[in-house]
Amino acid sequence: MVIALVLALVAVIALGKLAWIQLFEGRQTAEAATRSRTVPHTLKAQRGRILDANGMILAQSVERYTIVGSPKAAADFIPVDCTKQTEGNCHAIKGKPVGVTGPAAVARILAPTLGMNPMELGAKLDGKGSYVVLKKDVPPQVKRTIDKLGLAGVISAELSNQRSYPHGELMGSLLGGVDAEGKGVAGLESMEDRVLTGKDGYEVYQQGMYGQQIPGTESRSQRPEDGKDVHLTIDGDVQWYVQKALSDGKSKYQAGWAMAVVQESTTGRIIALADTENKAAGSAEAKMNPPLVVSQTFEPGSIGKTITLSGMLQEGTHQMTDKFTVPDRIKVDGQEYHDAVDHAAEHWTMAGILQNSSNVGMVMAGEKYPDQKRYEYLTKFGIGQPSGLGLQGESKGLLTSPNTWDRRTRNTVLFGQGYATNAIQLTNAIATIANKGVRNQQSLIASVSDEDGKSERAATGQSTRVVDEQVAGQVMNGMESVADKFKNVASVDGYRVASKTGTAEVPGKDGRLSSIISDWTGIIPADNPRFVITVVMRDPQGTFGGLTAGPVFAQIGEFLMQKYELPPSSPRTDAIPVQW
Repeated sequence: MVIALVLALVAVIALGKLAWIQLFEGRQTAEAATRSRTVPHTLKAQRGRILDANGMILAQSVERYTIVGSPKAAADFIPVDCTKQTEGNCHAIKGKPVGVTGPAAVARILAPTLGMNPMELGAKLDGKGSYVVLKKDVPPQVKRTIDKLGLAGVISAELSNQRSYPHGELMGSLLGGVDAEGKGVAGLESMEDRVLTGKDGYEVYQQGMYGQQIPGTESRSQRPEDGKDVHLTIDGDVQWYVQKALSDGKSKYQAGWAMAVVQESTTGRIIALADTENKAAGSAEAKMNPPLVVSQTFEPGSIGKTITLSGMLQEGTHQMTDKFTVPDRIKVDGQEYHDAVDHAAEHWTMAGILQNSSNVGMVMAGEKYPDQKRYEYLTKFGIGQPSGLGLQGESKGLLTSPNTWDRRTRNTVLFGQGYATNAIQLTNAIATIANKGVRNQQSLIASVSDEDGKSERAATGQSTRVVDEQVAGQVMNGMESVADKFKNVASVDGYRVASKTGTAEVPGKDGRLSSIISDWTGIIPADNPRFVITVVMRDPQGTFGGLTAGPVFAQIGEFLMQKYELPPSSPRTDAIPVQW
């Protein structure tokens, strides 16, 4: 009787509480239950693509899924025998009953689709939690197959984006890569991360006890905004060919490395940016190592004479027809300077000094060319200045102020030694001459476009006049004479070329000046400039830039003329005399 009375009292209390809830707290309790079941779910935005100038995809995010299991739900799973149910989802393995329940049953059903071992999969599902990652980077077709297995509430899929680089080592280090969260960490992926990254969306709905969505309960949502596509100025076809030409040149001349830049002379757009240190885009090596063509600095050697000559002409210090008697060596302020080859005293004009790349001639011509002007024009042409491209790992080189120059450095800067530059800077300096004395801001990004196809051109930097058009034309004339001297090894049939070679000693692994930089930069066609091509090699057999980097330049130039179908050059009729 006591027990009965206690039970009756409990029943009365319970009924009273139930009545209280139903009559007075029902609405609040239902709302609380709804709130506990209602959760937000992120809808991932897709990262934008990177494309070349022709629309070829260089980097893109592909749809992938992370397959997630709930050990808690798997523990209660009982497969439905297909021999006893004709409608709705049922479970079978090769037409036969699953034969077990719980995690083992889920593993047997799911393992063939995921391509995993059932024992390994079952072990992952055997636990007390409600979330365990079973497999990452699953393609959409596999996810759709899983959706049909009748495992809702036990197995779910989370959308993720895998970054794909279809062309492997093409521009590998330049493209860089992303981290596990999809954030750009190197190269163009990092430089343009803000543009490429989209804005995640969300949807809010009620979920069941195992995390599955309760149909018809979606309350609000915001669609994701995908990142914008970045269109480069680089032409993938030219980039591929330049990489191949560099690789062949490195092998032929047994060089330590080779690099090249191709730039449109009138726009500053970079068409190719390549070196022989190729790394697969997205790899750890590509993320850790910026492109050699961006990071490597060097003394340009005699290519620097074009800058000196431009400054002298602009300041009125000399004319291209000025006459000099040039020995093969000279001593100034206790410092001796010599030319690359021994020769008797030569009767050369300023054009002849450039054509024969005479260090002695430049020192002689520089007698009335002040140190401050030497520094000023190097700076105006971009030497020792950031390129403005914003690339990670780019060095601005080294150019010290004139008050730090010793008796030797003040003269070596006249012929491209005593300062360091990179191939990007050097190319734009020559492009300034090709562009009638106007220096443009270089660019790698042509435009960006959103998911609706609306495109915006990238901002272009300010152009600056460095020397007069007449001065640039005279230096171009002298550079054509340089190219004529190397026409047997570095010419492009049917097209006039304006070029300058360079060779400089640089520190080797032993710390002494035991290595050689050989370079060549050229403008093609010289009568109607379209491209500037710079090729740089380290320690090639053949040493001189005209004999090593020059032929690689010619190979690239010939390809460009054919690809862009440029008309042949008109004959040259205005050559400035090189001798007197």
